[in-house]
Amino acid sequence: MTVLVTGASGFVGGAVVARLHANGTSVRTASRAPLDLVPGIEQLRVGDLAASTDWGTALRGVDAVVHAAARVHVMHDVAADPLAEFRRVNVAGTVRLAREAARAGVKRFVFVSSIKVSGEGTRPGRPFRADDEPDPVDPYGVSKREAEDELRLVARETGLEVAIVRPVLVYGPGVKGNFHSMMRWLHRGVPLPLGAVHNRRSLVALDNLVDLLVTTLVHPAAANRTFLVSDGEDLSTTELLRRTATALGTRARLLPVPAPLLQGAARVAGRRAVADRLCGNLQVDITPTRELLGWTPSVAIDTALERAARHFLGQQPR
Repeated sequence: MTVLVTGASGFVGGAVVARLHANGTSVRTASRAPLDLVPGIEQLRVGDLAASTDWGTALRGVDAVVHAAARVHVMHDVAADPLAEFRRVNVAGTVRLAREAARAGVKRFVFVSSIKVSGEGTRPGRPFRADDEPDPVDPYGVSKREAEDELRLVARETGLEVAIVRPVLVYGPGVKGNFHSMMRWLHRGVPLPLGAVHNRRSLVALDNLVDLLVTTLVHPAAANRTFLVSDGEDLSTTELLRRTATALGTRARLLPVPAPLLQGAARVAGRRAVADRLCGNLQVDITPTRELLGWTPSVAIDTALERAARHFLGQQPR
C-alpha cells in the first residue's frame, strides 16, 4: 500500500508520515519545499494547493491519500478577503486533489477537517455529534465545511471513498500556538486568572489523532463517513492548566477569578473570542467513532501531556 500525505511539513501531517513509515507503509509526501525526513520516504515537489495544482506524478501508483495540507486558522488574518483565500486553498485546492485522485485510481481519501465545521461551542451536556447540522462561524470553518460538502459530491460522482475527520484542539510534542504559550506561562510561573473556570472542553493528543487517521485509511466502515475525535476525557481550563503544570514539573499559579467576571472584562477589552475559548464549553461525542471503527484513544491525557512537556522542556535554554 502506498499513501500520499499532504501537509507533511505540518504538525499533524508530519506525525502521520512518521507513523506510517514506522508501520512499514510506503509513504510519499507532496510539498512546496524539501522536507527533512528520514531515508526511505519519497518526496515530491508540488506547487501551492490550488485549483490548478498538477497532482499527476504525485498520485501515480498511490492507493490512499491523507490530506492534511490547508490554509490554517490564524488569529490576525491580514488577507483583504480571508474567506476567498481560505476557499482558494481549502476548497478549490482540496477538490482538485480529490478529483485527480479519483482519476488516478486512488481508493481512499482521508480529509483532515476541523471541529470548527461543527461550531465554536456547545451547551452543557450537549456535545457535538458528527451528524449534527454544521454551524461554522469564521472563514476557516466555513471553508472546511464547504470542502467537506464538495468531497461528498466527488465521492458520489466518482466512487472515491472519502473519510472525514474533525479534530478538536490537538496537542503533543512540538505543538505551537496557544497551547505552547500556555506551557510557557506555566513554566515561567506567570499568575493566571483561571483558577475558577468550570467549563468542559475536549482535546486530542497528536498520537491519538494520528492513530485514528491511520485507522480510517484502511477500515471498511470509514468509507464516506465523518468522525469526531478526542481523548475521551474532557477537562475544564483550570484542570488542564493544573495537569499541564504537573507534567512540566511545576505548580500552576492560578487566581480564582469567577468566569463571568473574566468574560465581562474580555468583552470590554474586545477579547470576547479569547474568553469564550477559555471559559466556554466545546465537547464532542466520540461514541460513534468508537463503535463504527472499534477504535479507542490509546494514549491517556496525562501521558500525552508529559510527552508534550518533555519536548517543550528540551527546547528551553539551559
